[in-house]
Amino acid sequence: MKKSGIIILFLSLLLSGCSGFLDTEPSDKYIQDNYWQTQERAAAALNGVYASLMNSGVYGGVNPLILENVTPNAYHYQGDENLIVTGRHNAATGLFNTTWNRAYEGIGRANNFLGNIDRVPMDEALKKRYIAEVQFLRAVYYFPLWNLFNGAPLILDPTDAAKQEDLPRNSADELLTQILKDLDEAILADVLPKSYSGTDKGRVTIGAALAFKARILLYAGKWSEAANTAQKVIDLDVYSLFPGYRELFYLENEGNDEVVFDIQYKYPEFCHSFDMTLDEYNNVAPLPDLVNDYYAIDGLPVEESDKYDPLNPYENRDPRLRQTVIVKGSLFKGKTVTEGQFPRTGYGQKKYTVYKDDEPKATIRAGDSELNYIFIRYADVLLMYAEAKNEADGPNDPKIYECLNKIRDRAGMPHFREDLSREELREEIRHERRIELAGEGFYFYDIRRWKIAHEVMTGNVYNDEGEKIESRTFDNPRDYLWPVPSTAIQENPNLRPQNEGYGI
Repeated sequence: MKKSGIIILFLSLLLSGCSGFLDTEPSDKYIQDNYWQTQERAAAALNGVYASLMNSGVYGGVNPLILENVTPNAYHYQGDENLIVTGRHNAATGLFNTTWNRAYEGIGRANNFLGNIDRVPMDEALKKRYIAEVQFLRAVYYFPLWNLFNGAPLILDPTDAAKQEDLPRNSADELLTQILKDLDEAILADVLPKSYSGTDKGRVTIGAALAFKARILLYAGKWSEAANTAQKVIDLDVYSLFPGYRELFYLENEGNDEVVFDIQYKYPEFCHSFDMTLDEYNNVAPLPDLVNDYYAIDGLPVEESDKYDPLNPYENRDPRLRQTVIVKGSLFKGKTVTEGQFPRTGYGQKKYTVYKDDEPKATIRAGDSELNYIFIRYADVLLMYAEAKNEADGPNDPKIYECLNKIRDRAGMPHFREDLSREELREEIRHERRIELAGEGFYFYDIRRWKIAHEVMTGNVYNDEGEKIESRTFDNPRDYLWPVPSTAIQENPNLRPQNEGYGI
């Protein structure tokens, strides 16, 4: 759904109270009382709810790739991520404020839509589908308030500053309940299709709603429910792994059968800065900790494999290494990568760039990339099923290995051993998640929910020459949560108490 720039800009002006430049009525602006009158306006409002996904702090700008920098996967020499990993962040750090505010922008748009859509004379079946789409999106916007901030005001009514500006925080459990309620209602309404075509491609499907519910349940540690929900996605028989791991992220392959839901971008109206990971910016610089974790081609860790050659460390490795990370001596943008090309760590991130290995291409300007961000893909669903089923019932279900081996087959790696204990399989699944989803922003959430962040995010990090580039620290348990932004508390003292360890 490469949405029309006119429609989204129209709505953003419209609902913020600015003059409508496509008015068809003798009015200098739209307000809630006179807006909700036609199906076309309802469609524009729906697109406006989607549009908030592209905000910085949600899935726009360089988000969510910068979240790699607060994991052992990557490094950024400046920015809010660097403040976080070195323990210099506080409740005034900009990333927290942006995420909080942009989440509520999306929630506000969703609430305004849901609170007014029944006023619109339109096709009832389409109206029900629109409602289900917005319920999914509202759940997406509430996700960081639940997962990162551990609670926030739960607002479900259309925007009313007088009633909502001083609300206290609801608990994380209350937000979780609402997220699941929204997703369940969207699913049970039985109005979301399995797929779309034409200009509707990219909207919320039944698979997207089920897959996001599975992710929420997985993150909440509800193992049996997560496995059962992921199984429902598999049973739809809609999705499959795209044949090429690297090609999965090419512009020309957007919307392929592995994509469950993605954030839609379109040049020049709606772009992002994912390509700032390269060259002089190197805003997401992969670390040796990640590079060294890729197995050798025989499926063994490099320290255990006779296929690994320390003098040629990038040869005979899991092919996903070179398909995700730019390494010295490899071909990229039609040229051989040279010493010093990526000075931060010695590596660059290839995934989510618009470039190919064998095709020369000038570096595009920051903010000019239109690659869709894949919010959920089928490989993640398979990994969710495997992890949740192992945690719930142990390693004896052959479906676990079926799911994992599909991913390994696509990667060109050996199958998993089937004599592993639950604990051994847990570690292999966690490793596979790290490798398969590297560079996509998900490992940040994984190390937090696995409660290993304080182990892997403490100590020195080094470049590819073994030179120290940073000392990291993780305050346990404080840093497992983000603080409520200080500006939000200043405007609404009822948001206190602040999360533990961040002051008032």
